[in-house]
Amino acid sequence: MSVWRKLVTAVKGGVTEAAESVADNQAIRILEQEIREAKEELRKSDHARTQILAKCKLAQQKVDGLNQSIAEYEEHARKAIDTDRQLALDCAQRVTELSEQLQTEQTYLDQFKKSEVQLANNISQAKANLRRLEQQVDMVKATESVQKAQVAVSSRHLGANSKMKTATESLDRIQKRQNLRAAELEAAEELAADESTDDLEKRLQAAGVKGGNKSAEDELSRILGK
Repeated sequence: MSVWRKLVTAVKGGVTEAAESVADNQAIRILEQEIREAKEELRKSDHARTQILAKCKLAQQKVDGLNQSIAEYEEHARKAIDTDRQLALDCAQRVTELSEQLQTEQTYLDQFKKSEVQLANNISQAKANLRRLEQQVDMVKATESVQKAQVAVSSRHLGANSKMKTATESLDRIQKRQNLRAAELEAAEELAADESTDDLEKRLQAAGVKGGNKSAEDELSRILGK
């Protein structure tokens, strides 16, 4: 493959990668918008469920009231049967009418309860799916940030970032120069200390406080003296 073809391939690869990055970022923004819209729909669903629960409560009250009325008229019929048969029959007729109303209201109540249970399950499932989607989006965004940081660090260590490499090399040179200067200062201090000691020795010898080097005659006298 020629240099020109390699260059064209590299450019195409860079363009493709950039296009994919833009598309991915756009996809994440779309997902976030859909999540916001889904939350709004779930809020409306919760409100609709609240309305159904209210209707369930009203229907239950009607059913309870009809059951109570039926029980009362049945009791009236039992009491009136011995004294007023027609009154007992009227009470029985009233029980029949109330029973028909009760059947209708009980049907409504059962339908409301069934709808409420189904809606509650759907809302719960939708919320669980939405939470998973949010977690996935957050994980993708966090992973993307971490990987960008890793690429930046890797680029520095691999020398891809010339500025960072130059700065690191400059830092190393400064440290080496400082270490050399510290060594030179330490050596100068040692030399100064040695010179100070030699000077003191000479002064002691000149004052006769401390003897200097012995001559050969002195050493011979010492030996013969033994």
